[in-house]
Amino acid sequence: MSDNKVIKSGLWYIVSNIMIRAVGIITSPIYTRLLLPEEKALADNFNAYISIFTTVTCLCLIYSVGRAKLDFPDTFDSYMSSIQTLSSAFGMVVLVIAMINVGRLSSLMQYTRFEIFLMFFYLVVFPSIDYMQYKYRFEYKYRENILISVIICVVTVILSIALILSMPFDKSLAKILGTVLPSLTVGLWCYITLLKRGRVLYNKEYWFYALKIGLPMIPHGLALVILNKIDSLMIMNYCGKHDGGIYTTGYSIAVLLSVVTNAIGQAYLPWFNEKLHAGSRKVIRDNNILLMAAGCVMTLAFITVGPEAIKLLTAPAYHACMYVLPPVAIGTLCQYFYTNYVNLELYHKKTALIAVNSIIAAVANVILNYIFIRKYGYLAAAYTTVAGYLILMMLHCFCTRVLLKEKLYADLLYFVMLTVTGAIGIALLPLYERPFMRYAVMAALLGLICAAFRRQIALYGGMILKKILRQKPQDDIG
Repeated sequence: MSDNKVIKSGLWYIVSNIMIRAVGIITSPIYTRLLLPEEKALADNFNAYISIFTTVTCLCLIYSVGRAKLDFPDTFDSYMSSIQTLSSAFGMVVLVIAMINVGRLSSLMQYTRFEIFLMFFYLVVFPSIDYMQYKYRFEYKYRENILISVIICVVTVILSIALILSMPFDKSLAKILGTVLPSLTVGLWCYITLLKRGRVLYNKEYWFYALKIGLPMIPHGLALVILNKIDSLMIMNYCGKHDGGIYTTGYSIAVLLSVVTNAIGQAYLPWFNEKLHAGSRKVIRDNNILLMAAGCVMTLAFITVGPEAIKLLTAPAYHACMYVLPPVAIGTLCQYFYTNYVNLELYHKKTALIAVNSIIAAVANVILNYIFIRKYGYLAAAYTTVAGYLILMMLHCFCTRVLLKEKLYADLLYFVMLTVTGAIGIALLPLYERPFMRYAVMAALLGLICAAFRRQIALYGGMILKKILRQKPQDDIG
């Protein structure tokens, strides 16, 4: 695959994800004014439960897609169709079990029977969106991939606001319906499309291949969900729905940073697999250092503008959530770093290592939450999240370097970069009420960074610009 397509797809992923998230940013003040913190917490926790359950119902087969593209290049459509059938069949089994026990689940999770049904039916169809988007990603079909995200985003916002206004008697249900119905519709389209293109319902080789990679990733997926979502659930339990709503609002804004980092990762992963398969290790190492440095700069810039962003996007009742932003943003940066090691483990099909590491980190996070949330309140959860992700990064680094004997990355440099960025980010907290000084400090830091990396910035910036300007029409993806 040409570097032109990699760069172009990467840039479009970044631009489109920022635009999609911008829609969320614009509508965030609307939600915080239409919904009480308690109502918002119920809607947010519905999504948290979906994240937990979908990890099991989809059997984590999605993790096999990147490697399958290399191992089954001529029958990739058939592979995708086959694993979709496998995950949806298992999802139906889980749906039946849930409906048999719907009364108990309703009492335990504090949602109505209809909401429980909606949740588990959604789990049957939703994975098809991931399958379709992953397929497009590894085929560098960024236009189709982006279109799916845009449609879901825009329709979700419009429908959610319309339902909230028309259902004042149950605004949390209105928000849930507005989120679920568009994805259900697109998911059904993706399911039918993948089936038509692949025309395979069952293939023993594909199923065993996908299960061998995917099943060990279920504990990993659950552990990541725990790291991402357990905070809000435990805060609601120990501190109440009001604090839960404040925390989830701050957390949702803090992870906006991941919009850019995830977009970079979406474009980088197919390129990484191809380069590693070809043995181009030095190219990977050099480019990855620059990507990690860019992530550190983006994190500090994001933390700097945090208070103004919070005040612009939320009602006064939510302004206290600004102090959640710095530690959660640093945790997002930890994710950005450790994904490098996960990519290596996935390439070598060592998913059991990924699962063990994630379980250890998740258990540590739950223990830390139990100790510190009860003692210090909801803000403690933001710092325990950083600790969990840092533990995860250290474990993945150990496994790739010691067990897999891979010395692809500049590990020591990465930990230094992460430590320095984290220290500066937390040091900015006392300046959250002094914007002039905060921006002055950040401007000085950015100047020093640009001076230190001026050659690399000029080299890569010029290279990207030249490749965009020289892009030929036939290089576009239809």
